[in-house]
Amino acid sequence: MASKHKPDVILLDIRLPDGDGLDLIPKIKKSAPHASVVVLSAYDNPTYVARAVASGAVDFMLKGATRQALLTAIHAAAEGKSPCSAGALARVAGAMAKRSALEIEDGKITLTNREAQVLRHIALGLSNKEIASALNISIETVKEHVQNILRKIGVTDRTQAAVWAVKQNLV
Repeated sequence: MASKHKPDVILLDIRLPDGDGLDLIPKIKKSAPHASVVVLSAYDNPTYVARAVASGAVDFMLKGATRQALLTAIHAAAEGKSPCSAGALARVAGAMAKRSALEIEDGKITLTNREAQVLRHIALGLSNKEIASALNISIETVKEHVQNILRKIGVTDRTQAAVWAVKQNLV
């Protein structure tokens, strides 16, 4: 429908009768690259927000948002502006985009800016492919960062790294 009707903005729910709305975003972006996707959901879940961003959504609004906040998000999306400040995307995207290096004094752990970004994305539950898309880097580069992170923080897998990141208040 998006390629046929060529809308400026698509308001997309996560829960659809025949599947996951988040899985549709890349398909929509492929068939209608000009369209901005605003996700509308009842679920304030950082993983959903991160997946939406990584897939190409421009905003993520909760169904409990005011009428004005929703209209602001739709108008901003149509005009190519930043996400609505009332949207969950603004909150999570801010955490995901932090560019500062991470230094843990007592444990003497230092992550580069990019490693800290990758770790935040891991903690939000994103796959290597989703992280690569969100950060505009190759999957191979993500894999290398993940290995460096695991080695530096002294864990053996992504789940342990995510738990470590949450304990360090990175997300």
